[in-house]
Order: sequence, then structure tokens, then C-alpha cells
Amino acid sequence: MEGSDPRPDSDENAGEHGDAPVAENADAGAATVEVGGVEQRLEEELHAEFENTVSEGEERLHRTTRALVITGLFGGVDVGLGIMAMLAVKHATGNELLAGIAFGVGLLALRLAHSELFTEDFMLPVNAVLAAHGTVVQLFRLWSVTLVTNLVGGWLFMWLVVAAFPDYRADLRTTAASYVTAGFTMETAALALLAGSTITLMTRMSQSATSDVMLAVISMIGGLLVVGLGMHHGALQSILVFGAMQAGAEISVGSWLGWFWWVTLLNMVGGMILMTGPRIVRTWELVRRERRRQGAQRH
Repeated sequence: MEGSDPRPDSDENAGEHGDAPVAENADAGAATVEVGGVEQRLEEELHAEFENTVSEGEERLHRTTRALVITGLFGGVDVGLGIMAMLAVKHATGNELLAGIAFGVGLLALRLAHSELFTEDFMLPVNAVLAAHGTVVQLFRLWSVTLVTNLVGGWLFMWLVVAAFPDYRADLRTTAASYVTAGFTMETAALALLAGSTITLMTRMSQSATSDVMLAVISMIGGLLVVGLGMHHGALQSILVFGAMQAGAEISVGSWLGWFWWVTLLNMVGGMILMTGPRIVRTWELVRRERRRQGAQRH
């Protein structure tokens, strides 16, 4: 009929075609809530990670000299243990990658025994200093004592390895010479940068590990990358060089020092600039907030 009310047809059409936009809006709203929830969880995890990093870094910075010496010495011993495992596998198989994985035993020992390796301190204590939980003087004290004691502990342990396994001496001499005689080139500089960043990343990953199995996997990966791929690492390979010198390699202290200084410097650059730097930028607001909180507590 011409005079009939068109509204029922409109309602019917709305029923047929109007539900889709409502459903789409509901889906979009749910998606927004879900994304927001994910972002919130990520931020909460970032806050928790930052707090754990600063807390552990602060603990390292405030260790007594005796504690630093002991953890540093055992860090060198643990590296020597990894070198011993590496030599055993390399002597038996001649495979560099398998030998690198075997070296992961030493990195695992570092984690489980709570020893200290020089290049493990390029993230946690740096964050603690930036967050005003320690000083630059404490940071340099941690670095210097740990580096020296790593080398001393490694030298002593490698004396035992050389004495106990004469069959490994040729492998020791050959492997050590490949590092010390490589010279400073674009390739070796890049390998040193990668070594520092890789060990720093392994430290970061180990901090988040929830089981010893995860620690073992991370350690084996670290050994595969750093040792298996022939990266130049000042502390690790110095202990290998010390063993080679005791095994009769024609490597002088001067030759070792000429290699050691630039490798260690580039390890530090790789660990702090390539790995720690972006993390600091990501958490800079948290760093500033923590600095203000520490300043308020002091005053």
C-alpha cells in the first residue's frame, strides 16, 4: 500500500545488513584490548628485567676485594676447564664447531659456580652505574680485578692441563698461534667486536634462564659462536695462549700483549656499544626515574 509505513522494511534491512559493522567494531575493540594487553605485559617484563639487571649489577659492584679475587680466579679456572674440553674434542675429531660446543662446558661452569668473567660485566654493572646504584670507580675496580684474576687463574689451571695431557700440546700451540699471529685487520677487528657482543648477549640470556637446562643450552651456543667460529676474545684466548706458551710455543709475552690490548678494547666496544647501548636507550626512562629516586633517598 502506498500509505504503509516504510520503517519495518528499514528495520528488516538493518537486521540483515546492520549487524556486520557492529560485529566488526566489536572485533576491532577486542583486538585493540588484546594488543594493549600484550604491550602492557611487555612493559611489565621490561620493568622487571631492568630491576633485576640493576640489582645484580649493584651486587657485583659492591663485592669485597676478597670476593672479587676469588670469583675472578675461579672464572679463569672455569675458562681453563672449557679449553680442556675443547682440546679433547678437537684432538679426537679435528672439528672446530664441535670443539666450540665442548668449550661451552666452561661457560656453563661460570654460570653454575657464580664465577666472574671479565666480559660478562659489560651490561649489568654498567646499568647499575647509570641508575646511580654504583660509581664509575667501582666499575673500573670490578673490571681490573676481574681481568687480572681471570688471567692468573687461567695460567695456573693451564699448567695442570699441559702437564696432564701432553697429547694436546701440539693442538694448543697451533690454535694459539692462529690467534696471536693473525694481526690487526678488518676481519680480526670484526671478530673481536662480535666476541664482546656475543658474550654480553649470553650474559643477558643467562639472566633470564629459568632452569639449568636452559643455561646449558645457552652456554653451548656461546661456545659454538665464540670459539667454534674463531672469534677473538681477549680473556678466553689469552688463557689458551698461556697454555701454548707452557707447551713450548714460540710466543713471547710481548707478542701476546701486542694482540691482547686491541682485542680486549674491541671486546669492550662490542659488548657495551653494540649490545648494552641499545638496551640503555630502550630503558632510558627507567634509568632516569631510578636516578631521581636514588637522588631523593640521598637527600
